Amino acid sequence: MSSRNPSPSAHSSARSKHNRRVVAQTTADAKLHVVFEEYGDTGDSFDYTRFIDASRSTGSSVPAQAITAYLQRMQRGGIIQPFGCLLAVEEDTFRVVAYSENSPEMLDVVPQAVPSMGMQEVLRIGADARTLFTSASAVALQKVVGAVDVSMFNPVTVQTKSTGKPFNAIVHRTDVGLVIDFEPLRTVDLAVSAAGALQSHKLAAKAISRLQSLPVGDISLLCDTVVEEVRELTGYDRVMAYRFHEDEHGEVVAEIRRSDLDPYLGLHYPATDIPQASRFLFLKNRVRMICDCSAPVVRIIQDKELKQPLSLAGSTLRAPHGCHAYYMRNMGSIGSLVMAVIVNDNDAEPSGRGNQPKNRRLWGMVVCHHTTPRAVPFSLRSACEFLMQVFGLQLNMEIELAAQMREKHILRTQTLLCDMLLRDAPIGIVTQSPNIMDLVKCDGAALYYGKKFWLLGTTPTEAQIKDLADWLLDVHRDSTGLSTESLADAGFPGAAALGDAVCGMAAVKITPRDYLFWFRSHTAKEIKWGGAKHNPDDKDDGKKMHPRSSFKAFLEVVKWRSSPWEDVEMDAVHSLQLILRGSFQDIDDSESKTMIHHRLNDLNLHGMDELSTVANEMVRLIETATAPILAVDSSGFINGWNGKAAELTGLPVEDAMNKSLVRDLVVDESVSTVERLLYLALQGEEERNVEIKLKTFGTQADKGPVILVVNACASRNITANVVGVCFVGQDVTGEKVVMDKFTRIQGDYRTIVQSPNPLIPPIFGSDEFGYCSEWNPAMVKLSGWKMEEVLGKMIVGEIFGSEMACCRLRGQDAMTKFMIVLNSAMGGQDSDRFPLGFFDRQGKYVEALLIANKRTDGAGAITGVFCFLHIASAEVQQALQVQKRSARTALDKLKEVAYMRQEIRNPLYGIMFTRRLLEGTNLSEEQKQIIDTSAVCEKQLHQILDEDNFENLDHGNIDLDTIEFTMGTVMDAVISQGMIRSREKGLQLIRETPVDIKNMRLYGDQLRLQQVLADFLTTAVRFTSSSDGWVGIKVVPTMKGLGGGLHVMRFDYRISHPGKGIPEDLVQQMFDCSREITQEGMGLSVSRKLVRLMNGDVSYIREAGMCYFLVNVEFPLADRDDDCQN
Repeated sequence: MSSRNPSPSAHSSARSKHNRRVVAQTTADAKLHVVFEEYGDTGDSFDYTRFIDASRSTGSSVPAQAITAYLQRMQRGGIIQPFGCLLAVEEDTFRVVAYSENSPEMLDVVPQAVPSMGMQEVLRIGADARTLFTSASAVALQKVVGAVDVSMFNPVTVQTKSTGKPFNAIVHRTDVGLVIDFEPLRTVDLAVSAAGALQSHKLAAKAISRLQSLPVGDISLLCDTVVEEVRELTGYDRVMAYRFHEDEHGEVVAEIRRSDLDPYLGLHYPATDIPQASRFLFLKNRVRMICDCSAPVVRIIQDKELKQPLSLAGSTLRAPHGCHAYYMRNMGSIGSLVMAVIVNDNDAEPSGRGNQPKNRRLWGMVVCHHTTPRAVPFSLRSACEFLMQVFGLQLNMEIELAAQMREKHILRTQTLLCDMLLRDAPIGIVTQSPNIMDLVKCDGAALYYGKKFWLLGTTPTEAQIKDLADWLLDVHRDSTGLSTESLADAGFPGAAALGDAVCGMAAVKITPRDYLFWFRSHTAKEIKWGGAKHNPDDKDDGKKMHPRSSFKAFLEVVKWRSSPWEDVEMDAVHSLQLILRGSFQDIDDSESKTMIHHRLNDLNLHGMDELSTVANEMVRLIETATAPILAVDSSGFINGWNGKAAELTGLPVEDAMNKSLVRDLVVDESVSTVERLLYLALQGEEERNVEIKLKTFGTQADKGPVILVVNACASRNITANVVGVCFVGQDVTGEKVVMDKFTRIQGDYRTIVQSPNPLIPPIFGSDEFGYCSEWNPAMVKLSGWKMEEVLGKMIVGEIFGSEMACCRLRGQDAMTKFMIVLNSAMGGQDSDRFPLGFFDRQGKYVEALLIANKRTDGAGAITGVFCFLHIASAEVQQALQVQKRSARTALDKLKEVAYMRQEIRNPLYGIMFTRRLLEGTNLSEEQKQIIDTSAVCEKQLHQILDEDNFENLDHGNIDLDTIEFTMGTVMDAVISQGMIRSREKGLQLIRETPVDIKNMRLYGDQLRLQQVLADFLTTAVRFTSSSDGWVGIKVVPTMKGLGGGLHVMRFDYRISHPGKGIPEDLVQQMFDCSREITQEGMGLSVSRKLVRLMNGDVSYIREAGMCYFLVNVEFPLADRDDDCQN
C-alpha cells in the first residue's frame, strides 16, 4: 500500500485507506470461500497455506456475484445451531414468517408420541406465535413490541403452553419483523435470567472492579487481566485476547489456558482468518457462542412471500461457516465464545456536530475455546458483553494516552532537529543526536543531498539509494514523496536485490533532486512467537487451517513487507520535509527580512479586546452573583470573595481577603480535597463538581459548615499561564440535609419524592429488574417527560440511552458508564457525584451530577436504586460559560502565537541559508559588516521564537547570558531594526555614538540588550509623525572602577523624538500601573524588566517639544582600553 502525497486531511486519509483495505480483504475472503467449497463440506484436502500464498502472487479477480453470494451466505445462510430454536414473526401480529425445523419438537408443539394432524398444524407459517406459550409469557413477549431497542429486554423468560418448559427468548429486530431465538433454560439459571440484564451484569462486578483498579499506561496488563477474569467467569479451557493491526492482520496479545494445551500467545495470523463479513457482524452482535462445531446444523423454513433469505446477523443461534467449523476442529476446539472489543474510531472524520456519538471500530476480540461442547447461559454472556464494554472504555483511555505520548515524542524530536538545522543544515539531522531515525520507528535512514550520501542503520547501498532517487524522479516526478510497506508492490525494479532487510520505505523530496529516506525491514523480523513447537518430532500439518498454519501463511504474506507507516508518523515526516525545503529556497535577503518584521508586527493579539471584555464580564458576574464565588492566588490566599460567599459563611469580604483558603476557611475534612483541587488547577487541570465544606463565622457560626459543590477554574494571564484559581460554587447545604434524611428514612417515602418543594432535587428510581419506579416533579421539570410516560420503562435503553430513548446520552461510552453506576448501586456500592449529561425532550443538553443509592426493604434486602441529580444554578452555569469562553479565547490566541512562531521559522531558515551563501563569496569590508548585522538580528529573532516560558520573562525571572560582544555590533543591529519603519514614515534616524566605543568589548547578554533598545527605538518611531522629521538615539558611556583591575561600563541611552510623545496610558503599562495591557505595553513592560536585570532602569521624560526614553545599563568591561575613558 503506497501513498504518494500527504493527504490534506489525516482523518479522511486514514478512513479511505481503511476502506480500501476492507474492500480488498472482502474480495480475498470471498475467494477463500469459493475455493474451500470446491473441496466439499469437510475441506480435508484444502491446502490453506498454499491458498494464501497463491492469492498473494496471482491477481485473479473474483466476480461481483461471487462476492455478493459470499456475503449473503454469511448473513443469510438459512441454518442455525441445534442448541436452540428460532421463530421470526411480524412485530404487530406475531404472525410466524419463518421457523427452524427443530422448533416444533423443542417447543413441545409435537408430542413424543406420533402426533395427530391437528397438533402438527399448531406451528406453521402464518400461525400466531403467542399461542405456543403461557398467557404470562405471551404478555412478556408483547411488551417488547414497539420498544426503541428491543435488545434491552433480553432475555425474556417464557414457558411453553403444553409442558411449561422454560426458555430464554432473545429478541432482535430485522427487516421482516422480530427474530426470536429460544434457548432452553436450566432450573439453576432461571432466577438470574428472570431478573433481567441489570441483575445479570452483577455477575461481572468483581471483574469490572479489578479492571478499573489497574494502573494506567499498561495495555498488556489490561489484556492479561481481562482474559483471566473472563476465564474465571466462563470456565473455558483457553481464553485469548486478539488485536487487529492496521493492515487487518491479527495477533494474540494475551492468553490464559489449561496447562496441557499448546500456547498461542504471540501468534500472528492473516486477515482472512477472521473475514471482514464476520467482523462486521461482530459490530452488530457482540457476543457469539458456538456450542459444538461438529453438531449437525438446523435448516430455517420461511414464508415463500419473503423476498430474500431471513437475516441471521443478530441471531445468537447462527451456525458457523464451513471454513470456521473446519478451523475449530483442526485446532481441537469444539466449543467457543467470542466477544467483540469495540473502541472509538479516532481515524474517522469528525462530524462537526457535538451531539453526534463517536464512530466505533473493532479493536479486536476476546475468544474462549473449549475442547468439548460447552454452552453458557445468556445471563452470563450478557455479563461478559458488559465486561467488554468496560474493557473498551479502559482501552480507549490507554490508546489515547499512547497516542499523546507518541505525538509528544515526535514533536520533541522535531524541535531538536530544527535546532540542529540552525547549527549545521541539513547535515546535522544525520550527523548529530538525536537524528532522523529518532523521529519515526525505522530500521535505517539516509540523506541523499548534493550527490552525497549519509547512511544510518540498515539501509540500501549508496548505489541502490541513487537508483531509488532516480526511480522516484522518473516514476513519481510530480509527487513530493512516497510511502510504501513494500517496494516490490510499489514497482521498484531493484526491490528483489534489497532482500528482506529493506522492504518498506518513506521518502520525501527536500530539493528538486535530493531526498530524505526512512527504511523498514520485513515485518516477520519483529515477531517473537511463544507458541512455536520446539520438539523436532512434533510437526505441524501446514496444509490444514490451524493457528500454526495461519502463522506460517502470515509469515509468507509479510516476508516482503514492512509494518505500515502510521498517519502520525507521516505527518511528522512531512513537517520535517517542509522545514527542510524552506531551508533551501533561494530567498532575497532584504525582502525576506522585511517580510519577517511585518509578520512579527502583525502578530498582534487582536483578541486582547475580547479578553478584556470577558474579564470585565467575569468581574461583574463575581460581584453581583447570588452564587458563592471565591478566588485565590497561586499561593492559595484569598483574592476574591463575593457577597454571597460572605452571606453564607458570615465572613465579610474585607476580613476574607488574604486569608489562607486551606488553613483558615475550610473544615478539616475538606483540607485534603481543597489541596488537591488547588494543586491540579495550578497545573491547568480543572476538576468539576467537587464537594467542599467551609467554616462559618459570626452570626452563621452556630449553623454548622456551608456545603458547596464547586468547579475549579484556573485563572490565566494573557499568555495563558495559570496565576490563580477561581471556585464557582453552588450551595447545597439544604439539599444535602434533605437527601441524607431521605436515604435513611424508613417506611413511606412517597410524600417526600413527589413533593414540589424546591429543596427536593430531581429524583428517579428503578426496581431490581431495571424498570423505572420513581420519577418526581423535579425530574419532570428537568427532562420534559411526564411521570406516566416513563414509569415501567427500562431505565437503561428506553429512558436513558441512544438514538430514540427519552433522555438521549452521548454515545455508547456514556451509556456504559451510566450502567456501571447503576450496577454498582444495585450491588450495594453507592456512587457519589457521577457526571451525567443527556438531551431533554426539547433537545437541550442537560449536565448534572448523579448520586446513586441502593434502595432496601425492611429486611435490608436491595430492592432497587434511587438516583438524585444535582443541577448547577443558572448563575453557576453562566459563570462556567464565561470561564470557558475566557479559557477558549486565551487558548485560541496561544495557538495563533504558536502557529506564527512555527511559520516564521521557515523563512528565517531561508534567510540564514542565503546569508551563509553570501559569506562564502568575495565581500568588501562594508558588505561583511552588513552580513554580521544580519546575523545578530537573526540570532535575536531566533531567541524570541524559542522563548518557552513567557511567565518567567514577564516576571523578570530569567537568567541572562554572559558572552563577549562589542557595542558597535549592538548599535548596528538596533539601528537596522528601526530603518524600514522610519524610512516608510520619512523620518531620519540620528545616531550619536562615540567612535571609541565601537570596538569596546563587554560581557553581558547581547541579544537581550538588542531586544530592549530596538523595542524602545521602534516605539518612538511609531509615535512620531512624519512631519516631525526625526528620531534620535544617543549613547553616553561612563567607566567605573571596581578595584583589582576590574571595570564596569555604564551606558546611558537617550532615545528621543519630537512631538506629543507616546500615550500616557502606554507609559503606565510599561510600569505595570495600568489595569489593561496592550501588545505595545506588554513589550515595553518586558523590556523594562530586562533592563532592570542588567543593573539598570528606564524612564520616559516629557519636555517642551520633545520626549525621550532614558535607559541606563551596566556591563563588565572585557579588557580596559585607556582611550575609552570619559
